[in-house]
Amino acid sequence: MKAEQARRSRMAALYRSRINLAVDYIERNLGRDFALEEIAAVAGFSKYHFHRIFHTFTGETLFQFIQRLRLEKGATMLLNDPAKPVTDIALECGFAGSSSFAKSFKQYFGYTATNWRDLGHAACMSESNPGKADSKRGQQLRNAGKAVVPSNVYIEYVSNTQIWRYELMENVNRVVEVKELPETTLAYVRYVGPYKGDGQLFEGLFGRLFQWAGPRNLLRFPETQIIIIYHDNPEITDEAKLRVSVSISVPVDTAVDGEIGKMVLPAGKYALARFELSSDEYQEAWDWVYRTWLPESGYQPDDRPCFEMYHNDPKTHPEGKSIVDICIGVKPL
Repeated sequence: MKAEQARRSRMAALYRSRINLAVDYIERNLGRDFALEEIAAVAGFSKYHFHRIFHTFTGETLFQFIQRLRLEKGATMLLNDPAKPVTDIALECGFAGSSSFAKSFKQYFGYTATNWRDLGHAACMSESNPGKADSKRGQQLRNAGKAVVPSNVYIEYVSNTQIWRYELMENVNRVVEVKELPETTLAYVRYVGPYKGDGQLFEGLFGRLFQWAGPRNLLRFPETQIIIIYHDNPEITDEAKLRVSVSISVPVDTAVDGEIGKMVLPAGKYALARFELSSDEYQEAWDWVYRTWLPESGYQPDDRPCFEMYHNDPKTHPEGKSIVDICIGVKPL
């Protein structure tokens, strides 16, 4: 009986791994058209059965999934890049033009793209559902002018790195570095669903990843990077569909199997904000980056996924805190 359960578990993990390959491929190529045969081949399934398998594992049809990712990416770009024409956003998100994007956007969010951008996500959500008014974006808009104001800010330039040093009024210092990061290959375990504040969830995911990586001699600290990637915007995507990947850096030629997937973190310019955080302080840290640093930095987020990069084991910290960089892909405002 146990052997049969183990076999079923391995088969389910293999299926999940193949679906993750398809999802990663879609996300990397979201701006262009897809053929069913193309995505099915990436996942290693017959095109005649792929639709049913994909729906079983994601709860969405392939079209629904691709359409949702395109619309949610467009919604985020509308907020992050106010000067970018709607037509350009539509094309970058894989729509044939602004009219098809506008129609689909209105059907999905209940607001036109222009209203979404002008009013801000929080305002739209609070009008349609007052319970959503406490979202992170809502707090940012309502707290405009109430951001933590640094008493001193020093900007240094070291090689190709821009370093912002904040001396805050509450006597807490913070550092944000803007620098180029190289392309990095990651092995990951992915989770789909709500995750906010669930430390045990992440411990379990990393436990499974480390159990796989340890015997393969892939845990080579401090060279090995520990990274959590957030693929979706929690202010826009339903929490039941939020995707997160707990990851470690691995050599390019690393072979993966079962539930372990492999992906590439794109090279480019990133802002890295260093914090020492307890489990209940992450929201405040992310808010600080978006509310205080970004608006005065001269940068705006691009469409690469955000991630957290960890530098210690909190069990060895005198206060049980994690030393972590909050990392955001950026481009000039």
